[in-house]
Amino acid sequence: MRVGHLSLADFRSYARVEVPLDPGVTAFVGPNGQGKTNLVEAVGYLATLGSHRVASDAPLVRMGAERAIVRALVHNGDRQQLVELEINPGRANRARINRSSQVRPRDVLGIVRTVLFAPEDLALVKGDPGERRRFLDELVTARSPRMAGVRQDYERVLKQRNTLLKSAVLARRGGGRKADLSTLDVWDQHLARAGAELLAARLDLVAVLQPLVEKAYGRLAPGGGGTTLEYVNSAGEEARGARGREQLFGVLMEAIGRARPKEVERGVTLVGPHRDELLLRLGPLPAKGYASHGESWSFALALRIASYDLLRSDGGEPVLVLDDVFAELDAARRDRLAELVAPGEQVLVTAAVEDDVPRALAGVRFSVRGGAVERTAP
Repeated sequence: MRVGHLSLADFRSYARVEVPLDPGVTAFVGPNGQGKTNLVEAVGYLATLGSHRVASDAPLVRMGAERAIVRALVHNGDRQQLVELEINPGRANRARINRSSQVRPRDVLGIVRTVLFAPEDLALVKGDPGERRRFLDELVTARSPRMAGVRQDYERVLKQRNTLLKSAVLARRGGGRKADLSTLDVWDQHLARAGAELLAARLDLVAVLQPLVEKAYGRLAPGGGGTTLEYVNSAGEEARGARGREQLFGVLMEAIGRARPKEVERGVTLVGPHRDELLLRLGPLPAKGYASHGESWSFALALRIASYDLLRSDGGEPVLVLDDVFAELDAARRDRLAELVAPGEQVLVTAAVEDDVPRALAGVRFSVRGGAVERTAP
C-alpha cells in the first residue's frame, strides 16, 4: 500500500499544495515550523480520522477558512482509489471515495493504513492509561475498520449513562430529591454489550502483539531484557481469563452491578473499557516509572514496529510515517530503527536537517520551506 499523490486545501498552514509521492523512502526536510509534519499528519488523518498532535479537528483548518480538504490517490496492489475527507469543525465531516456520492467518514477507514512514529510516542510508556487505550483502539480499527462503529457506539452509550448518573448527583445536591434512574438498567445492557465487543478485540490484539513486541524490542535493544504486555480490566479479578463477547458481556454486567452504588454517588461510570489499562513491563518491573529514557524509547518504538509487523501479516503493507523521530534517538537506536523500516513499501520521513535522516533511508527528498514543498532529489 502507498499514497501516490497527496492534495491539501486549507489544511493547517497550506492554502493549497499538491505532493506526488513515490514508493520507497521520501523525506521532507526543512526548518521547524515550516509545515513538514502537516503533510504526514494529513496522511495519518486519512488512516485514523484523527491527528496524532491534537484532540479536535479545529486546529487542522487553516486560519480564516471554513473547512479543510485532504485528498489522496491510494495504490494497493493493482487497485487505485481516490479518497477525500472534508473537515468541518463544529459540523459533520464529509467523505468521498473515487469522487462518488458522499459516504460516511468512517467508510474510508482501511483504504489508507499507516504506522506512525513520532516524539509523542514516548507517552505510550510514560503517559497516562488513555494513551495506551488509544494505541490499542487505533490498531484494532486499522485491522478491522468496522470497529470504528463499535467504538462510536460505546462512547455514545457511555456519555448518555454518565449524564444520567450525574443527574442523580445534581438532584441530591439540589435538595435531596431522587433522580429518575429507571432507564439505568437499559444503559447498563447497552454499555456492557458494546464494551464486551471492544474488550474482546483488545484482548485478542494484546495476545498477538505480545511476541511481536518482544521480538522488536530485542532487535532495538539487544540484551535489554524481556517485555510483557498485561491487560488490566476494570471489571476486576473476575474478568481474568474471560474471552469472547458473551462471556465478557456477563462479566461486565456483574461488575457494573457491583459498582452501581459508587457510580450513583460519584456520578460517573466506573467500569468498562474506558477505565482499563495496558500495563507494560520491562523484566519484572512496570516500564512506567522504572525504565530509563532510552529503555522507554525502545519500548515505544517496539510497540510501533510490532504494529507494523502485525498489519503486514494481515495483508497489505501499511505506510510507515516517521515524524521527526530520529532527532530524539541516540545514534545506535537511530541506525537500528532505520534498518528495520527501510525495506517498507512506502516510508515518509520528516526532519529538520538532512543529517537527521539516516543513510539507510536514502530516497526522494523534498524541501519544505515558507509554505512551498519542492522536490530536490533525486
